[in-house]
Amino acid sequence: MEEFEKLSNAPPNSLNKKSSGIGKYLIGLSGITAVGISVVCFPFVAPAFRKYCLPYVPATPKQMQNVFSCLPKEKGKLLDIGSGDGRIVIETAKKGWKSDGVELNLFLVLFSRISALKNGVSGKTKFFKRDLWKFNTSSYDCVVIFGVEQMMSELESKLGRELNDKSKIIACRFPFEEKHLKLVDRIEDGVDSVWVYKKS
Repeated sequence: MEEFEKLSNAPPNSLNKKSSGIGKYLIGLSGITAVGISVVCFPFVAPAFRKYCLPYVPATPKQMQNVFSCLPKEKGKLLDIGSGDGRIVIETAKKGWKSDGVELNLFLVLFSRISALKNGVSGKTKFFKRDLWKFNTSSYDCVVIFGVEQMMSELESKLGRELNDKSKIIACRFPFEEKHLKLVDRIEDGVDSVWVYKKS
């Protein structure tokens, strides 16, 4: 009862100051939380604002198996376009390829580098944080792409210009239009289908 009387007799300004302090603290905490969530989510949401939305969708074990079955017997330099978490790059490096990945998402590039280190193939792999349209593919013997339908025509033109005549291109999820590349093999397997091309 005495405490209630103390509170009721307390000057209004002291109660307002306490409420104001708590309110400012909660607003600050909300702001910091919102900024933190934005920073973490931005690399995963950013693809939606690019010319072509190339979201991060990990390759399934079946897709990886289909890709590996289409790799050339003679091992050389391999590039995974939109390498995501690096699983194609890392597994092909284990099979003897000198494998690189190009990816715009910084978190995925860092994750891939750490994963390559853990898997003992960091010396055989490189992960580049680059825009694939500005990345030169001319030195690669094999290119793997998990693309989206809207980008395949422009990507085919780029690969047709840059790759050498012996290079092999493995497309997953969506095929090329065959304007600059020639289809040489394919594995029909629903969403895990793989198409293999060379320069025409």
